Amino acid sequence: MQPYSLDLRQKIVDAYVEGNTSQRQIAQQFRVAYSFVRKLVKQYRETGEIVPKQRTEQTPTKLSVEQLEILATIVESNNDATLAELCDLLDQRVGVRIGVSTMFRMLEKLNLTLKKNATPRRKRN
Repeated sequence: MQPYSLDLRQKIVDAYVEGNTSQRQIAQQFRVAYSFVRKLVKQYRETGEIVPKQRTEQTPTKLSVEQLEILATIVESNNDATLAELCDLLDQRVGVRIGVSTMFRMLEKLNLTLKKNATPRRKRN
């Protein structure tokens, strides 16, 4: 999701600085969430800035390098398993429980796919 533009942020802060409107009314006027107005005003009061905050640190992955290697061997030996089954197998083997969506992202990270060949090979006569 893209952050709100600086122009809109400036208009919201200007409306707040005028002081004759509540934050809830400003949110309704500009059709944004009240929580956004509240956070923007707080940021403006504390820092004097209205620019969107930049993410400085990426969230670490759920599995370590060793666990990813174990996952690769699990997928290799159970290549017809579903994502949910792979989650169970990983939990049994490593003791780490992850969700199906996380399993999908970890398999993408390993460049592994669970897609089966839809067209079977024809027998040659």
